[in-house]
Amino acid sequence: MSLKILYVTATNQEAEAIIKVEGIKTSSGKFHSGSWEIELLVAGVGTMSTAWSMTRWISVNDKPDLVINAGIAGSYKEDFPVGCVVMPVSDCFADAGIEDGDRFLTVHESGLVNSDEFPFVQGSIPVYGGYAEKLKNILKPVKAITVNTATGSDMTIRKLSDKFNPDIETMEGAAFFYICARERIPFLALRAISNKVERRDKNKWDIPLALNNLELKLEEVFKILEE
Repeated sequence: MSLKILYVTATNQEAEAIIKVEGIKTSSGKFHSGSWEIELLVAGVGTMSTAWSMTRWISVNDKPDLVINAGIAGSYKEDFPVGCVVMPVSDCFADAGIEDGDRFLTVHESGLVNSDEFPFVQGSIPVYGGYAEKLKNILKPVKAITVNTATGSDMTIRKLSDKFNPDIETMEGAAFFYICARERIPFLALRAISNKVERRDKNKWDIPLALNNLELKLEEVFKILEE
C-alpha cells in the first residue's frame, strides 16, 4: 500500500525541484518515490494564497500521510549562507499584531491570542509529526519567521532580529505550519537559501543554486523516508 505525500510550493519555479529529483517517476499527473505517492500543489505566494489553496485541497481530497513544504528563503545569519538547505522546526506570524506607539506587539503579546493555544507554543508553531527527527542529521534545524512583506530595510531587519532572533524568513511558512497542525497532518518544511535578508540587491541572490541544492537534498530526504 502506497503512502501519500502532498508537496506544497509557492511557485512553479520552486516546484521544478521535485520534478528533477533522481529516482522520481511520474504517472497520471503524480510522482512516485518507492512506496510514496506524491501530489504537487503550487499554492501561490504569501500566507493568504497558501491558506486558501491548502484548505481547498484538503477539503476535497483524502488527508495525506505527510505534507512537505519546500522552496527558497532569506537568511538572517552567516551560519546559513546562500545555497544551503535547512529545515524550519518552528515558525510564527512575525508581523501579525498591533502597534502601540513605537512598539510592536504580536497577537500573543497583546493578549488577543493565548501564546500556548494549540498549535502555538510560546507564540510559535513547532513542527509536528516526528519526521523532522528522522532528518536532523542531513538538514540543519532552523527557527523561521513568516512575513507578508519581504524584509528589505535596516530598520525592519533590526526590529525582527531583536524580537524573534530568526534564522530565516519566508512569506508562507507559518500558514503552512498552522494548517497542517490544525488538521493533525504530519509535516516537514525544507528551505533553500537564495539570499541574505538585507537591503534588496538581487545581484547577490542565487535562486538557481538554491533550487539545484534543494533538488539534491530532496533526493536524500526521500531515501530516508523510504527506510
